Amino acid sequence: MLTGLQGGYSKFCCFLCKWDSHAREKQYVVKTGPKRMSLIPGFKNIKEEPLVQSEQIFLPPIHIKLGLMKNLVKAMNKDGGGFQYLKTKFPRTSDAKMKEGIFVGPQIRELMKDSNFESTLNEAEQRAWTAFVEVCHNFLANKKKENYREIILELFSSYKTLKCNMSLKFISWILIWIFFPANLGAVSDEHGERFHQDILHIEKRYNGK
Repeated sequence: MLTGLQGGYSKFCCFLCKWDSHAREKQYVVKTGPKRMSLIPGFKNIKEEPLVQSEQIFLPPIHIKLGLMKNLVKAMNKDGGGFQYLKTKFPRTSDAKMKEGIFVGPQIRELMKDSNFESTLNEAEQRAWTAFVEVCHNFLANKKKENYREIILELFSSYKTLKCNMSLKFISWILIWIFFPANLGAVSDEHGERFHQDILHIEKRYNGK
C-alpha cells in the first residue's frame, strides 16, 4: 500500500529492485535484481502512486521473522520428527496453518527456548533452524553483531540446502543489508504481534462453528 505495489503473488514484488519472483529456476542463483530507479504506476507491478519514499521504509522485524519461519517449516519433512513435534507442541494450530508454516511471535520464542525441538530435526533442518535463531538474536535484535553479514549468508546457505523457497526477505537482505539501521530491533514488534494475537483469539472463539 505504501509503495503502490500490486497485491498478491505478483512477478515484481519488491519495492527496491526488479527481482522476478516467478523465475523459480533462478532462485539461489540470481541473488539480486536491477534496482528500481522509480515507482511509476503501470510498470513492473506498480499499481498506485507511492505514499512514501522507498528510503523511508523500514522492514518490520516481526514480519521478517514470521516469513523466514514460514519458509523453514514449509520445507521440513512432513513425516519427520521435527514437523510432528510442532504438531504436538501446538495442538491448537490447524493442520492447514501448520503445513503453511504460519506461526506467531510468542510461538516462535517459545520454540527457541525448547531444546527438545532441535533434537527432533534432521541435519539440514537443524542447520537451518540454528541459522534462523542466530539471525533473530544477532541481526533482528536490538543490536546487530559485527559479523551479521556472515550470519545472514549462513542462513541463506542453510535454507538453500533445505530447499526452502526463495523469498523477498532474502533478496532484501542481500541487496540492502546496509539499509537496515544498527538498532533495527528497537523498532517495536508489539503492534504487529498484537494484531496476530487478536486474530488468534478470534479463531479460537469460532473454532468448529
